Amino acid sequence: MIKLISSILLKIMGWQTTGGIPPEIKKCVIVAAPHTSNHDFYIARAACYKMNIKVHYLIKKDWMFFPLGLFFKATGAFGVDRKKSNNMVNDIVELFSKSKELKILISPEGTRKTVRKWKTGFYHTALGADVPIILSYLDYKKKIACIGPVLYPTGDLVKDMQPVFEFYRDITPRHPLNYNLEII
Repeated sequence: MIKLISSILLKIMGWQTTGGIPPEIKKCVIVAAPHTSNHDFYIARAACYKMNIKVHYLIKKDWMFFPLGLFFKATGAFGVDRKKSNNMVNDIVELFSKSKELKILISPEGTRKTVRKWKTGFYHTALGADVPIILSYLDYKKKIACIGPVLYPTGDLVKDMQPVFEFYRDITPRHPLNYNLEII
């Protein structure tokens, strides 16, 4: 039912989906970029539902209060308290080690506001958990929600980020002035 509702919502809004995750990939970090608007949430969730991709995502623990927290938990949220975590990357790597299947969306910008450069926790998480990175985007100009290529981190951050930069270079976020593609 949620797939049907999501498909209808995207169609009404004029959005298309493309790409997907190869079926053999059971664990991965999905890069959710650019992230410049609250609208990104429901469009991305609808796209994942439409494409039958069960994902989890990180959200500030502050948003996990009752009753709103029930909604976020039902849609795959993991509430995180960045102030209490000694090492968020290790915490997420631990989640991967305890899971048979886990696909987690991580926004490397970490906020909807303009940032100087991306946080690299998504990369270090994938490297530490020995899982691939899958790139995804919402292009507001073309109205395309895309699950893109699969990358396997090698430990050479500079080299591994080159295809990431190329992939995101021509994407139009909802608020282009809030988007910065400085990765490293």
